[in-house]
Amino acid sequence: MPTPDDPPPQPLRVASFNVNGIRAAQRRGFQEWLARRDPDVVTLQEVRCPVDAVPEGVFGPLHATYEPGHLAGRNGVAVLTRVPPTAVRTWDGAAWHLAPGGCAPEPVEAAPGPLARGISRYATEGRYIEVDLADVPLTVASLYLPKGGLPAELQVPGRMREAPDGGARFERKMHFLDAFGRQLARSRKDALRRGREFLLTGDLNIAHQRWDVTHWRRAHRSEGFLPAEREWIDAQIGPRTLVDVVRRHVGDVDGPYSWWSWMGEAFAKDVGWRIDYHLATPRLARSATAAAVDREASREARISDHAPVVVDYDTGAWPA
Repeated sequence: MPTPDDPPPQPLRVASFNVNGIRAAQRRGFQEWLARRDPDVVTLQEVRCPVDAVPEGVFGPLHATYEPGHLAGRNGVAVLTRVPPTAVRTWDGAAWHLAPGGCAPEPVEAAPGPLARGISRYATEGRYIEVDLADVPLTVASLYLPKGGLPAELQVPGRMREAPDGGARFERKMHFLDAFGRQLARSRKDALRRGREFLLTGDLNIAHQRWDVTHWRRAHRSEGFLPAEREWIDAQIGPRTLVDVVRRHVGDVDGPYSWWSWMGEAFAKDVGWRIDYHLATPRLARSATAAAVDREASREARISDHAPVVVDYDTGAWPA
């Protein structure tokens, strides 16, 4: 039992970072950022690296639990922790443990339990991993949601960077969202039944509100800000389910953005999107004491086209 002389518990610092390739991120300063910010937990998206090619020492003193998936050079999600988690779950039951110090990767048991209808279609793509932390009653998940595309009626040849596809990418994303909504509810409820808070982090490839896109009026016909996508986020969050931690912390203000195009002066002019999230169970969300996006000082200093989203949680505020 704590006494008045005990030091206050340190906050749990959790960062979510789409690194857009861990090998490229290492060259651009990922390890320096990791040492400077000293997070307790880091969730990664788009690691995009075979498990045996992950750069030695790139995760510093942290243990990595990694789901690379089976799509060469694409996707891949991970959770970094100070000590190995007590349980790991991925949709295909496969994951790897990379210990600090250059040890060879080792497979870990990652049985997901029953999957929600429709989610097995994406099981081998390396899009989702969740772990039970060993030191606090918290389940943390890392998600890389498909980028998607435009519905057929909004596709105009000559005005698109990609060839028109009749809405196939949009339909695939909507199918994923439908299936993942069921899977997310299952994971959240399962964590709560086991006496754990639940935190979904990652790149959702959707900006939720007007505050989350610089030019929001013109973005209504852009992938990532379509009404159907935004309605899906509406359905996932609420005062009794999941809370958008950063938005709750900063209020209804523009940004803070977490993604900027490499093209032109988007980064210099802060023309960005907020598509990277911490979605937390209500008690966990209320315990957040600080929330920030680690936007680099210049385009040249960027580690990725995304920036890390970092939140401090006061675990001492949770009832024992």
